[in-house]
Amino acid sequence: MMEQVPTSVLSTEQCHLGEGPTYDVTTDTAWWFDIREGKLFEAQLGSGSVRSHALGRMASALGRIDAARQLIVAEDGLYIRTLADGAMTLFLPLEADNPATRSNDCRVHQSGTFWIGTMGKKAEPKAGAIYALHRGKISTLFPGISIPNSICFSPDGATGYFTDTPRAVLYAVPLNPATGLPRGEPEVLLRHSGIGGLDGSVCDADGSIWNACWGASRVDVYSPHGERLRSLGVPAKQSSCPAFVGPDLSRLLVTSAWQDMDAAARAADPQAGCTFLLEASARGRAEPDVKLA
Repeated sequence: MMEQVPTSVLSTEQCHLGEGPTYDVTTDTAWWFDIREGKLFEAQLGSGSVRSHALGRMASALGRIDAARQLIVAEDGLYIRTLADGAMTLFLPLEADNPATRSNDCRVHQSGTFWIGTMGKKAEPKAGAIYALHRGKISTLFPGISIPNSICFSPDGATGYFTDTPRAVLYAVPLNPATGLPRGEPEVLLRHSGIGGLDGSVCDADGSIWNACWGASRVDVYSPHGERLRSLGVPAKQSSCPAFVGPDLSRLLVTSAWQDMDAAARAADPQAGCTFLLEASARGRAEPDVKLA
């Protein structure tokens, strides 16, 4: 049964492809991207103020380095962004020699290792991969990925999750908690069926997996064993990625998109691309900082 929990609109700016939300608990600031439009959004939750920053390139995710810097994952590499002036400096190239691909879903492991997904700009089959930035070097974890999504980690750091959305399968892979790197092969945790597809995910403090179901106007909550526990309604059809926000990490920020909608579809989905806050009645976890070395 679909739950309709108290929901508000954090940002009325309608993202072409809203993605990559994260939250800095030290400053009460939420961040997310419009991948297609090359924008980074910054929301001060206490005041409700929202700003957008033009990046000059497609980007999809960030990790906090420290109080002054972020690591931005963009279509051609990883950039260090200084918060004071927004200046971006290339840290490492990633698929920079392949203009057909871009970054997609990413998340920082508790160890500081950053899992990074790439895909074809036209979702070409098997054009992307999932990488790990660990100790300043990038390695390939899973090649031949079409649309990487649902990258997240169990609270103890011993399990990683991901999906290749067209396969409709959520995978679980055992990890070394100290490094965030695999120590075994991915296994099928659950198979998605019905309306929509597996998009971005985040784990809560109890280990449940909160997945934005693209095309189904909802966020589904799964146990670590793959059982669906809850489904929360989202007032936009293409919900794309969740993140826990707020000083007590009890609210769920959910991005959305109007990508691939014609005029009639957008008229029928008037809040497509908006960014929402759901009263989730759950406890999230603070996002770890990314380690560059």
